[in-house]
Amino acid sequence: MISTSTTAPPTEKAAIRSHYDLATPFYRLVWGPHIHHGLWSLEDTARDVPAMPPRVAQEQLTDTLCMLAGIGSADRVLDVGCGMGGSSIRLARQIGCDVTGITLSGVQRRWAAMSARLQSLGGRVTFSRTDAEAAEFPPASFDVVWSIECTEHLFDKRAFFRHAAGWLKPGGRVAICVWLAAEDAADRPDKREQVEAVCDAFLCPSLGTFSDYCGWMTDSGLEIVITEDWTRRVERTWELCEARVRRLGLHRIASIFDRRQAVFLEHFTTLLDAYRSDAMQYGCIVARLP
Repeated sequence: MISTSTTAPPTEKAAIRSHYDLATPFYRLVWGPHIHHGLWSLEDTARDVPAMPPRVAQEQLTDTLCMLAGIGSADRVLDVGCGMGGSSIRLARQIGCDVTGITLSGVQRRWAAMSARLQSLGGRVTFSRTDAEAAEFPPASFDVVWSIECTEHLFDKRAFFRHAAGWLKPGGRVAICVWLAAEDAADRPDKREQVEAVCDAFLCPSLGTFSDYCGWMTDSGLEIVITEDWTRRVERTWELCEARVRRLGLHRIASIFDRRQAVFLEHFTTLLDAYRSDAMQYGCIVARLP
């Protein structure tokens, strides 16, 4: 596991909450209702112009993780780090399951709740402003604990998976997509520096490796079912985001509201370069409670 650099200010939970409260309109403008990576086919990644539109690629990521986790209409799902509710709403609409979404951001919670009401899904999807590391649910409350690109922001990842295992019914699954440090990044100064730069710019207290995550899950009593490396299939996300930011001039707009948001937008290529150099990976992991 690699943490923020020693020269950067330590990441604080209040800063993460403030970032998402302020940045949600920029996310929506740049990338739509699903504020996570898109998943393209390897054939698409070889083309100069993707055959699949970004929003469809984002839905494909959600749908693929849903399929791998085996989510059905009778399942109760906890969406940890639900953002603006994109994945929660899609799961409820496409599968018919009940979803509880939690986010650190009050702005995102209100946005997600409004989106669910507008799509007549208010009875099947609920959202709350809840810190995932302080969340409390009765044992065996959920069939699936789901998280797309949230655990990067957690301070004690091992403890989170211990709690998540306790929230699952027997046979329940944890299904996540996550930014990862490469297995050899800690031992390679050049790669470590790139990962630390991503942690600093994107408010991640640390980034774990595939091995770290699998270890945290198995230590919590979960059995690893699937691990897949999607790095090459998602990196186009940052190419498209960077192009949109430049075209819309969002750096200048963001700097008016908060310098931190401008810094965030300026580092899209930092993450893209970390993927391309293999300092980072993007992974999908599904684990099961026996």
